[in-house]
Amino acid sequence: MTSFWSWWIILLTTACVALVTWILFANRTSTLGSGKTTGHSYDGIEEYDNPLPGWWFQMFVATIVFAVGYLIYYPGMGSFPGIGGWTQIGQYEEEMQEAEELYGPIYAKFRVMSVEDAAKNEQAVQMGQRIFANNCALCHGSDARGAFGFPNLTDGAWLYGGSATAIKASVSDGRKGQMPAWGAVIGDQGVTNVTAYVRSLSGLEVNADAAQMAAGKKVFDATCAACHGAAGEGNQALGAPNLADNVWLYGSSPARVAYTIRNGRNGVMPPWNDILGEDKVHLVSAYIYSLSNK
Repeated sequence: MTSFWSWWIILLTTACVALVTWILFANRTSTLGSGKTTGHSYDGIEEYDNPLPGWWFQMFVATIVFAVGYLIYYPGMGSFPGIGGWTQIGQYEEEMQEAEELYGPIYAKFRVMSVEDAAKNEQAVQMGQRIFANNCALCHGSDARGAFGFPNLTDGAWLYGGSATAIKASVSDGRKGQMPAWGAVIGDQGVTNVTAYVRSLSGLEVNADAAQMAAGKKVFDATCAACHGAAGEGNQALGAPNLADNVWLYGSSPARVAYTIRNGRNGVMPPWNDILGEDKVHLVSAYIYSLSNK
C-alpha cells in the first residue's frame, strides 16, 4: 500500500470516529423533564427533547472507546500494523499448528499404511471421503461418478491408470490432458468418417457404409492410432482414453465425438499436494482407490 492510500484510510477512519463522537455529545440533553421540545411539529404533535437513558448513552460511549482501542491494537489504520502484532498470516499459521497438534497423531497412524491398506480401513476411508467431498466433489460429483468432462472414479476406467500409485500421483501432481484439433488436417469428410469408425470401436450403432468405415479406419490409423492404439485401446502413459470400452468423457453421440475430433479437448486436473498436504492426499487417494477396488 502506498503512503497516500495509507494516510487516506487513516484520515477517513479518524474523521468518522471523531464525527460520531461529536454527534453523540453535541446532541446530548442532560435535563429530564425540562419541558423543552425539539422544535419540530408533526401534525400538531411535538417531541420532548429528553436525554437518552444513561445505560444507552454509556453503551454508545463504550463502542467508541472499543473502536479506538481496537484500531490501536489491531491493524486498521492504513499501514499501521497495530501494537498487538496480529496478522492474518500469523493467525492462519497458529490455527494450522493447533490443528496439526490435534489431528497429527491421527494422520500419522495412516501415513505409514500403503494406499491399498488404508483403502481397507473404515476410518481412513471415511476421512478420505470427507476430504473428497470438500475438495473434489465440485468436479467429480458427491458420489464420484463424474460429469461431462470430469471422469467417473468408480467405473474402473482410468485415463492414467487405476493403481494406487497412479491414483496418488494424479491427486498429488495433477494431470494435463490434451487432444489436438484435427479438423483442419483431415477436413470435414475426414471428421465424419473417423467419427463413424471410432464409435464403431465401442459397439455403438453407426450410420455408415463399408466404404465410409474403411476411409475412417484409414484416417484413424494415420492420425489417431499413435496415441489411442491400433485397436483404440488407449494409452495410459499418454492419458489417451480407451475408445473401445464405451466410456466417454465428453459424450458418445455423433455430434459430441465429431466435435472432439474437429476441435480437440483440453482437460486439467490441478495438483493438490500443496493445497491438501501429503497426509490428506494419501487419505483421499485411499478413498478413490476403494471406489473401484471393493
